[in-house]
Amino acid sequence: MSLHVIFVRHGETLWHAENRYAGSTDVALTERGHAQSRALADWAEQADLTAIFASPLTRSQETARESAVRAGLPVSVDERLRELDFGIAEGLTRAEMQQRFPDHLAAFHSDPVTNHFPKGENPVEAGDRYLKFLTDLQADHREGRILVVGHSTAIRLALCRLLGLPLREYRRTFPFLANCALNEVVLSDGGPSLLTLNRPVTPGELK
Repeated sequence: MSLHVIFVRHGETLWHAENRYAGSTDVALTERGHAQSRALADWAEQADLTAIFASPLTRSQETARESAVRAGLPVSVDERLRELDFGIAEGLTRAEMQQRFPDHLAAFHSDPVTNHFPKGENPVEAGDRYLKFLTDLQADHREGRILVVGHSTAIRLALCRLLGLPLREYRRTFPFLANCALNEVVLSDGGPSLLTLNRPVTPGELK
């Protein structure tokens, strides 16, 4: 038996459109983000999903909502799916970080786990809670196809944990997760396998 988990980063938000770091801050979707969510729902309607999970943040729940309606499933909200808190970097662009705390930014680029932003969440702890979510998910759902609508950094940390990759390499190994693209993992007794990464639900959406 195997469980297919499709990780999806929520639709574009107001801060992402401006290249601002949005971690634990609740930020609304843009019109493009809502359009991406509708495209995801078109896919979800035909995907034979057995469950849908979302982060407690509004952008994740808004992205999952129409997919749930179209698939005829409830959205199960799990606190462990929330995004990493970026501490002093929350709401800032990279240019603003460079101006305000260049040393912290340089250290973050060198090793984003050991040198995570002050006042933010330790990525090791974020990876632990995401892995616990997936362990519980596999225990409760031995098979099926589950949509998990989450966040860029949290998903990348989860992929590293699942695939046995160093957490400190999450930004280099997975430099980009497109909004509402499909990232599918198979969880089986033989171990996890990555099937797809950044697969667009609509042609031309990988930007």
